[in-house]
Amino acid sequence: MITFRLLFVLFCLVGITLLSSCAIVRPGQVGVKQRLGRIKSKQALKPGVYGICPFTTRVVKVPTRTINLPVNLTALPSKEGVSIDCELAVLFHIEPSSAIKIVETVGVRYGESIILSSLRSAAADVTAQYFAKDMHTFERENIEKAISEKMTSILGDRGFVVEAILLKSIQLPENLSRAIERKLQAEQEAQTMQFVLQRETQEAERLRIEAEGIRNANKIIAEGLSDLIIKYKSLEVFEKLSQSGNAKVIITNGNAPFLIDND
Repeated sequence: MITFRLLFVLFCLVGITLLSSCAIVRPGQVGVKQRLGRIKSKQALKPGVYGICPFTTRVVKVPTRTINLPVNLTALPSKEGVSIDCELAVLFHIEPSSAIKIVETVGVRYGESIILSSLRSAAADVTAQYFAKDMHTFERENIEKAISEKMTSILGDRGFVVEAILLKSIQLPENLSRAIERKLQAEQEAQTMQFVLQRETQEAERLRIEAEGIRNANKIIAEGLSDLIIKYKSLEVFEKLSQSGNAKVIITNGNAPFLIDND
């Protein structure tokens, strides 16, 4: 019984030793091998399984996939001196070729601190060049690009690559928000009035053209009438009246007929 227990314990110890002697670098990571606290890797280890001595060596795993880091920034200055609160996100990743440098100079654990510090500095520098209302207009995309470029300049060749800055929400002072809303409402009302005026102008133009057409038609008719045509038309009227079965009395001076009904 004692021998069986000893064998079981030895088997467990061997298994644990073998497992701890293997380092697994997963996809989306690179590894940096350290021996007795010193970096022994000349190049970062690619994803795979590596054998190590668990007592002297360990593999520091550095993520290289895209990281989405949400951040809340407060009291950002604007061009007119208004303080702005905003919620944004930073998309960044670590260059695999710079993994060893990051472990040596910054450390994986403090990488996000470097990103946050550079973001706060870059965002303050950029927003100070824009009015607060610009963050609600088409300038928003330009602000995002400017912050990303500023962060890239601050980080330099540390190995962090800023992919994008995404402004999610902007919190302006309440009085400024109301002022912007009133301005937008006034602009919409002005556009509506401009549309109404344009429609009324078009309607007036339509009526003018219609009246001009009627006038021209009457002018043509008036120019085409003569005394002979009028007399001829009168004769046609007399003829139709004479053919009517109703009793009537026609009195005329030769120019215009007068019809007197017997009834």
